[in-house]
Amino acid sequence: MRATFMYGPGDVRVEEAPDPRILEPTDAIVRITLACVCGSDLHPYRSMDASDEGVPMGHEFLGVVEETGSEVTGLSKGDFVVSPFAFADNTCAFCRDGFQTACPRGGWYGAGGVGGAQAEAVRVPQAAGTLVRLPGDVDAALLPSLLALSDVYLTGYHAAHMGRVSRGKTVTVIGDGAVGLSAVLASWRMDADRIILMGRHESRVELGREWGAAEVVAERGEDGVARVLELTDGEGSPVVLEAVGLMPAYEQAYGIVRPGGVISRVGAPQYEEAPVGFGSLFGKNAGLTGGPAPVRAYIDEAVPDVLEGRIDPGRVFDGEVPLERVAEAYRAMDDRTRLKVIVRP
Repeated sequence: MRATFMYGPGDVRVEEAPDPRILEPTDAIVRITLACVCGSDLHPYRSMDASDEGVPMGHEFLGVVEETGSEVTGLSKGDFVVSPFAFADNTCAFCRDGFQTACPRGGWYGAGGVGGAQAEAVRVPQAAGTLVRLPGDVDAALLPSLLALSDVYLTGYHAAHMGRVSRGKTVTVIGDGAVGLSAVLASWRMDADRIILMGRHESRVELGREWGAAEVVAERGEDGVARVLELTDGEGSPVVLEAVGLMPAYEQAYGIVRPGGVISRVGAPQYEEAPVGFGSLFGKNAGLTGGPAPVRAYIDEAVPDVLEGRIDPGRVFDGEVPLERVAEAYRAMDDRTRLKVIVRP
């Protein structure tokens, strides 16, 4: 089969690879229908050490079950499924608490001997706990929105959930990438009273406005902090959703959070240490939460929202390429000419 590998900064290749096969009785093999490039894929695209051994890429996909291991229940050959970006047994104590990304039997696509999803097929460990069946006759127009449930929309939802967004709250979202825009949509879905979006790419913030952002702040750094404080009568934002993962975004977050408020981070941190002392969190009695989104905890409720037309998170996709041209998708997202790109095997 064909699969995507990354060998170093800017070096993405589609190569022939062995077909995936059942290795454990809890595995399934899924033939990919749609995959995509994630904003988090751009971090190694920009900075990974060059290697002679490629890293399998891709962790978001829809597909059709081709084969199941002997211990897989609830799934059959031919089932149309969506997968969270991390696999999990969905039965352990952490999974039952709704934190499937901490499952001790779980893991990540493209790591630990598990292939990536920017490919023609993939092995899914812990398939019964991971894969979610979809109707087999889904309107093709809904497929991008269902694909968005594998990661991007529900990562934005996780930010809002962990930030305790609710009716009457003012929410500030930092970042106008696909996750930030998804956090806007999720906050609107949770009845936030007011949503401020910090972003400056006009086509992106326009979608944010359509999804519920009342104000857009294009300024960054100290100017951005000052503008949000101005919009909130000097009080700051009770909820801040940080969807970037870079230190300047975190500094903006603690600069604008209201005393007693909460910062919820879902942008994968590209730093090892972050201020939590008096001048950042402690002096404001501000909380810090967030982490890798346990998509499996939310996906069952989100699927009907898509199928019944209450949300259309697939609008974050503004490009599509065949698998053999996946490198173009990386380049387009890296230079910001595309927000998020579908990959079709």
